[in-house]
Amino acid sequence: PMPPYIRGGVADEKDIEDYQTTYAKDLGSVAAPTAGLHFTDDVLNSLTKKGIANSKVTLHVGAGTFLPVKSETIGDHIMHDEYINIGIDEINNLSRSNKRIVPIGTTSLRSIESIYWIAMDPEKFYDEELNLFVLPQWTPYEHDIKETSERKNLTNLIRFMNNRKLEVFNAKTGLMIAPGYKFMMVDGLITNFHQPKSTLLLIVSALIGKDWKKVYDYALKNDYRFLSYGD
Repeated sequence: PMPPYIRGGVADEKDIEDYQTTYAKDLGSVAAPTAGLHFTDDVLNSLTKKGIANSKVTLHVGAGTFLPVKSETIGDHIMHDEYINIGIDEINNLSRSNKRIVPIGTTSLRSIESIYWIAMDPEKFYDEELNLFVLPQWTPYEHDIKETSERKNLTNLIRFMNNRKLEVFNAKTGLMIAPGYKFMMVDGLITNFHQPKSTLLLIVSALIGKDWKKVYDYALKNDYRFLSYGD
């Protein structure tokens, strides 16, 4: 579906390809991951030539991602669940990487961070009946970071998947990322500008810190575009 600010939300045949990332593959998401719209094949090829590797994850964006935070406190907000699929080879790449990891978009960031928390205790988060991992929204805040495994260490998860002969990491994540969150996998983020009171803006403020307001003030004063058109 098209967002309401693009031609009133009315889609046509061309939008199936035009309003989509060049690397989209699997059906299932209710919206395009808009930060990825800026990455054409030419841009991706130029990054590869510069020695910047890429890993692909699939996260099926849910309608809940657009729900604003209506509760008086973040703690009362019920986070939506979204589904992740990622091959074990990509998890190996993420685990072995000694370079900075910079996801394209908040959905990719949420996927990668979810992988880390599940890797802490794969047995605990694996649902035998559903045949997938399930991550509750407040998991990171229930642990002392000093007691967790080393940052970017996914060894437990890889071992668990190998023992179960799981070639694809399938998970349902409700991960809530808000100010105070400790990022365990990612080193940065490329994303568009987001709406007030959104969980996506919470992710940005958690990553940047208090200076996130300066970034948004600058964008507003200089007529930067927001949402799908985000500069």
